[in-house]
Amino acid sequence: MIKAEKLSKSYNGIPAVHQLSFEVARGENLILLGTSGCGKTTTLRMINRLIEPDQGTVYLDGKDIREGEPETLRRKIGYVLQNHGLFPHYTVAENVEIVPRLLKWNTKQVQARTEELFGKLGLDLSLLKKHPAALSGGQQQRVGLARALMADPPVLLMDEPFGALDSITRIGIRKEFLELDELQKKTIIMVTHDIQEAFEMGDRICLMDKGRIMQLGSPEQLLFEPANDFVKEFLKQQHLHLELKVLKVRGRSAWNMMDELGSEALRNLLNDYKS
Repeated sequence: MIKAEKLSKSYNGIPAVHQLSFEVARGENLILLGTSGCGKTTTLRMINRLIEPDQGTVYLDGKDIREGEPETLRRKIGYVLQNHGLFPHYTVAENVEIVPRLLKWNTKQVQARTEELFGKLGLDLSLLKKHPAALSGGQQQRVGLARALMADPPVLLMDEPFGALDSITRIGIRKEFLELDELQKKTIIMVTHDIQEAFEMGDRICLMDKGRIMQLGSPEQLLFEPANDFVKEFLKQQHLHLELKVLKVRGRSAWNMMDELGSEALRNLLNDYKS
């Protein structure tokens, strides 16, 4: 669905992204993971042409994204920001209706889609008349997602979507997102610097450093088949926790079964899994 081919971008002669290439399958969730300044957000913004690369090409569903106007491209790609990105002087209704109005949807279409998404996201329709400042952080993030999903785009880009939330709200809303049927059929690229979040939400993880890919693979591959010392060191402090996250026992993560299984049984399972 998405193919990035030798993308490069520099600022004042300093490379932010260097010769980056990857592909994202239809319906896959790819996580761009790494420390601040490694080029994650720059990469994400080149995919919807908020930033133009110095070199390289991005293909969306087999087509070079430079063949059309950036505005037309962005209507096909949902975009969710860390601080929800809602316009503060617009009501919630005006915020979520932006793309459908540009696409010239009629009022009934807009209303039906709004009601559908608000129901799925656990948002009360009474919020439509309010402004973003009157909403909680979790509500604002859900409204931001609703806006990105309104026109049912096949691709969703998410830039630190939970970064502004407190830890308890973050865990809860992350779980809701994973269970949301609207996201099951989307091709998603998500930026995060949170290792636990990446391993919980990603089908594959693209671990970056200084504008380059250090390793791209499944969570299991990064944990048990690290490509280099950078990958080992990056995951070192949380390695056991991550192992418990990715190890499945009867369809559930071992981490969620810790009380049931006991620590020694879990270690034996991990040893069996790795061998």
